[in-house]
Amino acid sequence: MRLLIAMMMHETNTFSPVPTDLQRFALGLGQLPPQGALAVQAYRNTGTATGAFIDLAEAAGADFELVIAAHAAPSGPVHDEAYDVMASTIVEAVAKGGYDGIFLDLHGAMVTQSFEDGEGELLRRIRAVDPLTPMGIAYDMHANVYADMVELAQVVAGYHTYPHVDMFETGMRAGRALLRCISGEVRPSTSWARLPMIPHIMRQSSLDEPNRSIQARAQQMEEEGALSASVFTGFPHADIENAGLSVVVVTDNNPVLAEKLRDELLQMAWLSRSEWVYPVEPLAESVARAKTLTQGPVVLLDHYDNAASGGTMDTTAVLAEVLHQGLRNVAFFAIFDPQAVQQAIQAGVGNTVSLTVGGKLKMPLMPHRSEPVLLNGVVKSISSGKYIAKGPMSKGARQDMGASVVIDTGHVEVALISRHVEPFDVNALISLGIDPTQKQYVVLKSRVHWRAGMGHLAKAVVECAGAGACTSDYSELDFKRLRRPIYPLDLDLQH
Repeated sequence: MRLLIAMMMHETNTFSPVPTDLQRFALGLGQLPPQGALAVQAYRNTGTATGAFIDLAEAAGADFELVIAAHAAPSGPVHDEAYDVMASTIVEAVAKGGYDGIFLDLHGAMVTQSFEDGEGELLRRIRAVDPLTPMGIAYDMHANVYADMVELAQVVAGYHTYPHVDMFETGMRAGRALLRCISGEVRPSTSWARLPMIPHIMRQSSLDEPNRSIQARAQQMEEEGALSASVFTGFPHADIENAGLSVVVVTDNNPVLAEKLRDELLQMAWLSRSEWVYPVEPLAESVARAKTLTQGPVVLLDHYDNAASGGTMDTTAVLAEVLHQGLRNVAFFAIFDPQAVQQAIQAGVGNTVSLTVGGKLKMPLMPHRSEPVLLNGVVKSISSGKYIAKGPMSKGARQDMGASVVIDTGHVEVALISRHVEPFDVNALISLGIDPTQKQYVVLKSRVHWRAGMGHLAKAVVECAGAGACTSDYSELDFKRLRRPIYPLDLDLQH
């Protein structure tokens, strides 16, 4: 048996000013995403869907090729040139023929300069050269589903968890079902549909209701025999027609059952629609409330500027408010500012610096802006920014913040980094010499993923509405392409 494996992952925030060129997909390993043996080395024994595909192929004794492993942190629309390089690498490998199955590790919310459905376009190109080879796909829970993303594949499976601690397991679900399809043991039947709703990401965690119960029911359906049952909560910071919640169910040659299970999950989501709406608290009130909490660590979430949702990671509203209100014993992760990083490196560890940080990346599609903040402090540490994720999310996968430093102002330790990385793993802080358990306050530019690696450490959580391209206030997003009416932008909508 011969198998093709490929990864091409990006969650696109169409409101983000952060450019998405080819080098952004290169994992810090050069100008191009890793391919072949280098890609296998990067993803073998990792908690990713690609890691699962490698394990399945090797366990089956198959000859496999990992043609490309392209993954970029969320940002603006993918440049056409970068997309064409990655897609062509996959399509050209498929065109050579001789594969019994194709495993794809995709996100499901990729938007390019030319295509709203980057994954659908990839599948169309694959099917243009190979209309028959069975294909199985692992998608992120935040996929914005278009028809070709589902209908051109035999098997589709999405993460059941957010934080995404089941990426490996999702690869196993998709991969095992595809292997059964290849052997003729099953004949997949797929049913899918979407709802007119865009759930707030801050209400999408599978650790909380309503998503906890809905994802649990999807998992139960799989335990009862469905090949896969996936509830895609969608990624709302994409001004595209199909952004929002959808459901895909795959059964073994039973389209009636697939439709029935699909409709059950859709109804659960729609009946709970009001629970997916997130109320925003004014920033000054949030920080003041945090200041009254005496048992730490208290985690403050700078959720308007989350790099894993396409934030610039250089907005300073929350940092400025923390400094203004005089919080003490604080760790702040992190401000993206390569220029300030280099200035601190030149000064050296132990030396005093005065740096103007953040507020350098303009956000033309947002109605607010972020001003730079002056930091006076000592360079506490300098790092290459490379670390291995402890897990459970992406366990064993290599992470790269680029050259990084920590500036100690006396009361606040501010991490400055050169590559966008969300702090979903405790090693992001530990690698910089910051022990979060010794801090009264830990400020993270994150929304939900931080709970995977650090949720157990927090004695309290305060959500801070700062500034950024992943605002939780939908009134700040000027949707032009999104289908309407849609909930909660249109609250009187009757499905």
